[in-house]
Amino acid sequence: MQEQSPRIVVAVATSYVEEQSDPREKRFVFAYTITIKNEGEVPARLMNRHWIITDANGKVQEVHGEGVVGEQPHLKPGQGFRYSSGAVLETPVGAMQGSYEMVADDGKRFDAPIAPFSLAMPGVVH
Repeated sequence: MQEQSPRIVVAVATSYVEEQSDPREKRFVFAYTITIKNEGEVPARLMNRHWIITDANGKVQEVHGEGVVGEQPHLKPGQGFRYSSGAVLETPVGAMQGSYEMVADDGKRFDAPIAPFSLAMPGVVH
């Protein structure tokens, strides 16, 4: 019997939050919406998150935490979970990447990678 493998796909949409940002104070606020989809055959729960946030000056913030937005969503095959959050940078451009630590219903732990994505104030990146 072939072993069923978990497959979690992560998609990201970002936006610049002008009304919360203050470039004079080096405060650039970005919102992002994450869609997590279970495209595997095994139900799995998101246990922990790990983010690496880098600004244009090379300053790195690492964020570790339990779940996302106070939840540990359990995704059956074909199910998705969407949430929005934010990041504050000292520069108008930055990047984020990371992973979600997942636990399949059979007890196997695995990481769902989050590919690097850009955070950019409109008009800064050409």
